[in-house]
Amino acid sequence: MRDLAKRARATVNEFPFLSLVQAHLLARIAIALFFALHAIVRIMNGSIPRFAAFMESVGFPDGTVTVWAITVAELVASAMLIAGVRVRAATGVLMAIAIGGIVLIHRHIGWFVGEHGTGGSEYSVALIVLLVVVAAADPKAT
Repeated sequence: MRDLAKRARATVNEFPFLSLVQAHLLARIAIALFFALHAIVRIMNGSIPRFAAFMESVGFPDGTVTVWAITVAELVASAMLIAGVRVRAATGVLMAIAIGGIVLIHRHIGWFVGEHGTGGSEYSVALIVLLVVVAAADPKAT
């Protein structure tokens, strides 16, 4: 029994089993996939026209061009993050998209995404925090 407790403590002390460098890589790739998948699903589900109509309803002159620009920016910035190229620039682009989403959509719905609400700002704020961490930990930046 004492041996089992000792092994359990050793396992807990080793958590999260990653170095800081490995954790940064995981965060960088995960945040890239979150944004890339968001763009890919928008294309695959054919929701660009609906999103474009919304963008025009809030004052953007050509919603389709705007939505395609957002979609391409998400894909390019995500690819840059996965490749580890110009990480701070890529995170800046994705932060701008997330902040725009909060301002245009999520803030009107409230804070919570699940359980206590639907579609609020909570998830976007979490993405922004993760983007800040990824940008700050970029080993190529000085």
